[in-house]
Amino acid sequence: MRRRGRRPRRKVCSFCVDKAATIDYKEFNKLSRFLTERGKILPRRITGNCARHQRMLTRAIKRARNIALMPYTAE
Repeated sequence: MRRRGRRPRRKVCSFCVDKAATIDYKEFNKLSRFLTERGKILPRRITGNCARHQRMLTRAIKRARNIALMPYTAE
């Protein structure tokens, strides 16, 4: 049975709140918040990012991994 009640609050895109035009791949401290402990990129439904910023985030993480700023997998 489904419980009736209020739905959880909608998550807000943290990049839209900061009015970020771009997401820089060199800020790996900020990007690491959007990775699991295994090194996987978290999906939109968990992070609350909008589609545009999630695409930019994914691209930035992949660039940072490519030049060895971030790991591909857990250690």
